[in-house]
Amino acid sequence: MESPHLYPVKLYVYDLSKGLARRLSPIMLGKQLEGIWHTSIVVHKDEFFFGSGGISSCPPGGTLLGPPDTVVDVGSTEVTEEIFLEYLSSLGESLFRGEAYNLFEHNCNTFSNEVAQFLTGRKIPSYITDLPSEVLSTPFGQALRPLLDSIQIQPPGGNTVGRPNGQS
Repeated sequence: MESPHLYPVKLYVYDLSKGLARRLSPIMLGKQLEGIWHTSIVVHKDEFFFGSGGISSCPPGGTLLGPPDTVVDVGSTEVTEEIFLEYLSSLGESLFRGEAYNLFEHNCNTFSNEVAQFLTGRKIPSYITDLPSEVLSTPFGQALRPLLDSIQIQPPGGNTVGRPNGQS
C-alpha cells in the first residue's frame, strides 16, 4: 500500500504593532508584551487567515503586512487540498463568518488554532492565544475594551474563501 503524501503546515506570525507593543506595553499595561499578533496558516502553497471579511487566502506573505515576523513549523498533514478547501468552506459558513469576528474572543488566532488542530492535531503557541486575556487582565485593557471591541481587522490583499461567485 502506498504511503500517504504529507503536506507541510506553517504558522505565519505578524506583529501588527511593528515593535510598538514591546516598547509601550510596560508603560501602558504594566506588563511586557512582545507583540500584537496576527496569524495565518500556510498549507497547499497558500496562506489562509480570518478577519472581519471572513476567511481569506493569498500567496504566502501576499497581504500588505508583507513577510511574516516569524514562521512556526506546525507539522505535516495528510489532508488533501480538496478536502481542506471543503473544510474551510464549511468553517466560512458557520464558525468563521465575517460577522462572527471579535478582536478578543474570535479572531485570526482562534482561526489559526482551529485549522492547525484540524490539519496536524497541534495547537498554535500559547503566547499567541493567551494575548487577549493578558491585555484584558490589566486596568488599561479593561478601560480600552469598549473601543477595542469595535475594531474589525481584515488584512488587505487576500481573496475570500468559501463564497462561490463572490456571494456573501
